[in-house]
Order: sequence, then structure tokens, then C-alpha cells
Amino acid sequence: MLTCFKAYDIRGQLGAELNEDIAYRIGRAYAVYLKPKSVVIGADMRHSSEPLKRALANGLLDEGVDVIDLGMTGTEEVYFATFHLKVDGGIEVTASHNPIDYNGMKLVREGARPVSGDTGLHDIQRLAEANLFTDAKSRGHLTSRNVLPDFVQHLMAYIDVDKLQPLKLVVNAGNGAAGHVIDGIEKAFQVLQVPITFMKVHHEANGDFPNGIPNPLLPENRSATSNAVLAHGANMGVAWDGDFDRCFLFDEAGAFIEGYYIVGLLATAFLAKHPHEKIIHDPRLTWNTQDIVQQSGGEAVMSKTGHAFIKERMRVENAIYGGEMSAHHYFRDFAFCDSGMIPWLLVCALLSQTGKPLSALVAERIALFPCSGEINFKVANVIQSIARIEAYFMAQRPVVDRTDGLSLDFGTWRFNLRGSNTEPLLRLNVESRGDAVLVQFKVAEIAALIAV
Repeated sequence: MLTCFKAYDIRGQLGAELNEDIAYRIGRAYAVYLKPKSVVIGADMRHSSEPLKRALANGLLDEGVDVIDLGMTGTEEVYFATFHLKVDGGIEVTASHNPIDYNGMKLVREGARPVSGDTGLHDIQRLAEANLFTDAKSRGHLTSRNVLPDFVQHLMAYIDVDKLQPLKLVVNAGNGAAGHVIDGIEKAFQVLQVPITFMKVHHEANGDFPNGIPNPLLPENRSATSNAVLAHGANMGVAWDGDFDRCFLFDEAGAFIEGYYIVGLLATAFLAKHPHEKIIHDPRLTWNTQDIVQQSGGEAVMSKTGHAFIKERMRVENAIYGGEMSAHHYFRDFAFCDSGMIPWLLVCALLSQTGKPLSALVAERIALFPCSGEINFKVANVIQSIARIEAYFMAQRPVVDRTDGLSLDFGTWRFNLRGSNTEPLLRLNVESRGDAVLVQFKVAEIAALIAV
């Protein structure tokens, strides 16, 4: 059994869980299941990614599929190339923010539609496990292509570059795959005489991760960006995970901004230009987003957490934008896919338009709807823990929502509790209406219940 197949993607420890033989079989199984004529592939900067990508390509080629190799890329470059080149699918070899001895793959079909557990991933797993392949009449053709110029041009379309004011940005690629795209944007800005300068931190792609695994969600990984913002007197800091499909923002004082408040900020920006549109959000933290969308004349739609669910709901609703508090941001004009490049560009446009610092753009919202951020607890049994906490609070007659895990709304505060899809973890998020002390008190109360 291939244990590297997860709920949304492929991910496993190098060796027994994921190796070149398995990558080859995945390539063949993907081709048998989807029957594509042409597929784009890319890989991040991990030392194992290029060999895995070559094996994956050989599997596709042996099934008669033409393969376009994009080189070293982030995940969203594969998404972009899939819909931009109008090919039949795309695969990125990446383990994003997982440990150095891991790797994986993210799969899409035509139009950059995700291939996940209930949309073909388990079928591909079954074919790869059983070696159920076909004898192609002829081998596919392998070509290489650089889509970076087209990708950068696409990114420029989300902002009015003529209205950008002078800004200094700290950009921290974390030695991941984002650096070359930043360089491409920087060159485009120079040609267009856009007055934005970049202060680059941990910029070069390096599979040894000399500065740690690129995962800005970990508090210990934030100081490099925060300190650089202060040292350079920057207007904003931006940091990415390994395959840069998530970006994390820091204000001019070097303070980390919870992704929850960036969702509201981007919703505001989209609805200012496109009123009455739908905005998709996840159930973990909701009040700030719902309040902003309502004030801006839009319609907030809640979806189960996870990129496959968000993308599917966005397509159903034709939503212009979707955001998760985990720093995944989705855009209709980006084939409903998530991007780690579009959000910070939009925030640059907001800084220029308002003349306000980033701290001022989010301060009022943080005060109105303070939150805990996501807190993880290791537990023996996720289901039993959630049931015990639900039973404890039901006497208070909260409003119950089970869109994803358990959400209980008490009027002045609410929480969401859900199990991780990949680990024996409980994930807790608490928010209130204007009472940060209440948030702290309720986190402590629920943590004590979890510890029982």
C-alpha cells in the first residue's frame, strides 16, 4: 500500500514512502486515470525534487503523454501554466513546509482543477499500487518551457501599477522557491518604473534549508523577517512557505499579521471594485470576514476548510475571492486557485491607495474581533475530545455549526474545534466581539478540558 497518498495531495518520507520508483508509477497512474495528451510538471528546490520529477516524467512519457517541464517552480506556477497553456493537467513535486527528509506532489487536471481524495487521487493510488498501466503506442515527447515572464505579466494585471506609491518591502523566500518570481517582479517593476524596492532575506533557493524549513506559521521562523523590517525601516514584510502558495505579512513595526485579518482586508479590496460579489471563507474564524463583507455589500459564503473544498465552492458560487486564515488565498481570475504572490501585491495597492500603514489597516479589525490564532493540541482521540467539549458547553445553549469540525457560537464569543487531516491533533480557534481578555480566558478553559 502506498502511504504517501493523503487527503489532498501526495506526501511522504523519502525512501519507503516516496522514491523514484513510486514517482514513476504515480506518473503512469495519473496518465491512465486522466488520459491527458499533455501535462506540465515542476519541482521545488529540495534536493530530492529533481530526481523525483524526472521519474514522474518518465512515467507520463511511457504512457504516451507529452510532458512540458517548467524547471524549478512553486506550486502556483504549475497551476498557472496548466490553465495558461491550456494543457490537460499539471503536477508539482513539493513538500512545501514539511521536514527536509520529506517530499510530495500536488496534482491538478485541466483548468487547474484539483485532484484530491474524492476527485481522483484515490483512483490514481489504486492504479499505482496495482501497477495497472497500459502499453502506449508511442512514447510522449518531453520539452522544457519557461513560463515566468507570462506568470509575472499575469500578476501585474491584479494591480494598477501606475498608482503604486514608493514602498520598501522585506521579502523572505525562506530559501524556498519564491526567489526567482520576486526577481521577475522586480525586473518588471524596474521596466515600468514602479517605486517599490525589495530587501531580500534568505533569498536563494537552497534545499539544505540553512535557515530552517520555510514555514512562517511557526513563531520561531518569524524573527528574520520581523528584524529585517525594523532594520531597513520597511513598509511591510512578506514571507513564504517552501512552494510559496501561502504568504505571510508583517506590518511596518515587524508585527506578524494573522492571516484571518488579511482575508478581511482583501475582501474589502475586491468588493470596492466589484460590489455584490461572493466571498468564500473557512469556518475557523468568521466574524470579522462576515462583518466586512456585509458592510461592503458582498455575500459571505462559508466553506469547509481545505483547498479542494474552497476551490470547489468558489466554482459553484463563482466567487471572486476566497480566503482561509491559514494564509491560503484563492482568486477567480487565477482559475480559482490559491496564490502566494497576488495577496501581497494587492496589499501594496491598498497601502498606496489609502496612504495608511499596514498596522492601521488592520488595527480596528483586530480590536473589533480579537482572536487566538490557531492552537494545536496533541490528543489520544480527536473524536472523543471534541465530543467531551461539546457536552460540557451544550448547557449554555450555543448555536452549533458542523461545517468543519465543531463550531459553537455564544453571542459574545465563539470557537471552532477540528481534527487535523494528517496528524492526531486538535486545532482550536477562539474569537470574541471586542474582548481580547475573554479570548484568553476561553482558550485556557478549553485547554483545561482538552487536558483531562
